[in-house]
Amino acid sequence: MKIKKFEELESWKKARELTNAVYEATAAGRFTRDFGLKDQIRRASISILSNIAEGFERGGDKEFLQFLAVAKGSCGEVRAQLYIAVDQGYLPQDLFEDLSKNAAEIGRLISGMMKYLSKSELRGSKYR
Repeated sequence: MKIKKFEELESWKKARELTNAVYEATAAGRFTRDFGLKDQIRRASISILSNIAEGFERGGDKEFLQFLAVAKGSCGEVRAQLYIAVDQGYLPQDLFEDLSKNAAEIGRLISGMMKYLSKSELRGSKYR
């Protein structure tokens, strides 16, 4: 099956869900007053789905791989910031674990896509 739009990518769908969950988590309680962390974790989660989309739309596999690498890095950034949030008492442990698990899963999906693209004979639309 050929994927024609970034919205069809499982990693992008899950990144969208994670971003919505991060927004919800950061809009409640003491988290709302930590403007620096709230802004940073939101921007990092946005970076995941934005970089997947932008890389896909570039149309070339090498560029897509670069954007996927940035998206994967942002998954790690979100996870690191979740540790800060739980350590500061902004998140309950179960929510921390759920969000962290989701970010790690997205990172694995992105890794799989990167591996596939690096070994694939297929090339992006720019190279046809």
